[in-house]
Amino acid sequence: MTEKHDWHFNRPLAEVIKSRYSVRTYRPEKLPDEVGDLLLQYAAGIKGPFGPQVRLEFIDGIEAVEKTGGKIGTYGIIKGAQHYIAAVGKNVDGGLEQVGYVLEKLILYAASLGLGTCWLGGMFKRSQFAKLVDLQEDEILPAVTPVGYPGDKKTAIESFMRFAAGSNKRKPWRELFFNESFTSPLEEKQVSKEYREALEAVRLAPSASNKQPWRIVKQGRAYHFYLKLNKRYASALGFNIQKIDMGIAMCHFEMVLQEFGIKGKWLTENLPADTDERENLFYTVSWVGTAD
Repeated sequence: MTEKHDWHFNRPLAEVIKSRYSVRTYRPEKLPDEVGDLLLQYAAGIKGPFGPQVRLEFIDGIEAVEKTGGKIGTYGIIKGAQHYIAAVGKNVDGGLEQVGYVLEKLILYAASLGLGTCWLGGMFKRSQFAKLVDLQEDEILPAVTPVGYPGDKKTAIESFMRFAAGSNKRKPWRELFFNESFTSPLEEKQVSKEYREALEAVRLAPSASNKQPWRIVKQGRAYHFYLKLNKRYASALGFNIQKIDMGIAMCHFEMVLQEFGIKGKWLTENLPADTDERENLFYTVSWVGTAD
């Protein structure tokens, strides 16, 4: 069952989602203690839909430099950030989706406070961050994000990366959402305002290289989530980063519905949601709406 409306957010979630963007250049200043406390308090209450636990570790940039004897390794992508958040998960079924869901929920909260963030899945030196979070043998560190106040000017490399990834472009509804089967695109008029907003929030969600790998099939009260697999992304990092993207999409979908007071739950058992390996479509999970 879903939680009640999250009162922590100071403006509508749809507005937060639309305004959020990947920030790579930051003002080189530490966050006020009260802002850091708000992030810590909110992080402590986040629960994801899957079983594996996610450990959110806050890293002070200056302390990190002292501990590693050099710069935090982000290959020059991130400039000026004084704080990072590392998402430590488990390398088990549902572990990566849980990381995506939990860290994105915190990222959206940070955005509502006027803070910038940037999902980093491949562009950071894991060995350095692993030391900072005391990574254990049964844990993985698939993603981190800087967090701070956006800088006044974008660097040339930041502008290039946004252009190369097509960050401002999103696939249309007919390529992402379907009615009953993949042969029938879902039209906006076929769903209620609440679900229309939730699906639009999925469409606007961030993903690795903006591949937007999620596909959703509506069947009655159920919304089946599939991963459109890009095999290069599934193996390049030693884990499937697109599973994190699926968790991000699930977070957007559920949080918008929560804001509308729509109830439902995530299920994976006894549902008619087959995979289609020929099209690289792999079933992940289903959201099933419930009556009040």
